[in-house]
Amino acid sequence: MAYANGSVRPVVIGLEVHLQLKTKSKLFCSCSTDYIGKKPNSCVCPICLAVPGTLPVLNDEAVMLAIRMGLGFSCRIQNNSGFHRKHYFYADLPKAYQITQYEQAICMEGHLDIDVEGRHKRVRLNHLHLEEDAGKLVHPTSDGRLGGATYSLVDYDRGGVPLAEVVSEPDLSSPLEAREYVAELRRLARYLDVSDGEMESGSLRVDANISLSNPDGSLGTRVEIKNMNSLKALERALEYEIARQNEVLDAGGALVQETRMWDDSAGVTRSMRSKESARDYRYYPETDLGPIAVDMERVDRMRASMPERPFCKKRRFLEQYGMSREEAGILTEVKELAEYFEEVVKNGAPASRAVNWIKGDVLRVLNEQSLSIAQFGVAPEMLAELIAEVEKKELSTTMAKDVFDILAQQKEGPLTLEEAKKRCGVTGGRLTGDALRAKIQEVLDSSGDVVETIRSGQDKKGAKVKYLQGLVMKASRGQADMGEVSSLLDKMLGG
Repeated sequence: MAYANGSVRPVVIGLEVHLQLKTKSKLFCSCSTDYIGKKPNSCVCPICLAVPGTLPVLNDEAVMLAIRMGLGFSCRIQNNSGFHRKHYFYADLPKAYQITQYEQAICMEGHLDIDVEGRHKRVRLNHLHLEEDAGKLVHPTSDGRLGGATYSLVDYDRGGVPLAEVVSEPDLSSPLEAREYVAELRRLARYLDVSDGEMESGSLRVDANISLSNPDGSLGTRVEIKNMNSLKALERALEYEIARQNEVLDAGGALVQETRMWDDSAGVTRSMRSKESARDYRYYPETDLGPIAVDMERVDRMRASMPERPFCKKRRFLEQYGMSREEAGILTEVKELAEYFEEVVKNGAPASRAVNWIKGDVLRVLNEQSLSIAQFGVAPEMLAELIAEVEKKELSTTMAKDVFDILAQQKEGPLTLEEAKKRCGVTGGRLTGDALRAKIQEVLDSSGDVVETIRSGQDKKGAKVKYLQGLVMKASRGQADMGEVSSLLDKMLGG
């Protein structure tokens, strides 16, 4: 784990993130990108199957989505970028080469800001480039993995789907930083509506390059890790690889430059092949496609209309609304949820109350009903009105939650707040004064033994009094103020 002098070897991590762009058709043909759940090889055509004589036609929407993502990273957008052919022979690549950008990426440089354990870090980006996806090998084993398979099948439905590959500089220095970098990148992609970023379905895939620094500060031998399909898997794979490399070096061994795969079930990385260099791929210009001539005025309009980025929104929420980092993280994870929160506040609800309602009751209902916030039945204005009634003590918190559940669960159409209150048995405002005294007296009359115990001085710890308070609150259906109940109950028990 350390050099001979006892100091720890610094970790150096760079990530290559592949994002499937949200286009309706593939990068170079009109085949649908909606292949999930479809019959294998049903979303293919002569172009994406590389039938001789076919020619690619570039998807303009894919180009604009890549530029939009690049603007989210504050990249420099390049005009007249172009494509190359990257050669490798593998069953999931029908052309035996991949059309990708090599020397002329469409988006250069840029950065992504992350927060790790309250510490800010800026991760530099080398570039973002466009390329087509490959097909997918299907292994006939119980877990779908290569190990134990005697043959493989190829599904080309994914082949040709547009990808934006985001290549970072080696600025990450821990598995936790790498995890947060990918999480922040995914948030940004979703905020910009560029990709759904689902790692489980393959819409977002990560290759990690990791090395340990040498005593002179130079980078050690670089190892690439593939096959990480979740943020947790990414973090675990990097943790394992750091330990493995340190163990090899501590024993006096030497690391080899290679590509390793992550075996999630075993919790280890395994060697796949020696790492290819750019020379091995025999890149040369794609002769069937001309340069990408970007309309820079269109790019400027896109830049001007960019939404607030999630990292910036999170920081603003911390400063403007005084919420905790955890709360800001929850509310800014999804852009629409952040917008819902701000609408509730704009309609008069105190920010602290809105936070509590949204992270508690709103998210509970969304999870229970498997809804997005866009499908949620309680409008932000109505939630703000409900919170206002609690603030004015016209409704108890308990009763307000019952009313909220009626509003959130109803299926036959939107209810007004007054209609929901009636369904909960709320026909007026707070139960106070003589009406509350009458309700307390009903409880005392029906609890003679408890009252006698209290008045005889045997309720030393006040448990019986609290019991009566609970009965009063239940009898009033939460419409009474607990403080007033406690005060009146003490007086009436004393009498």
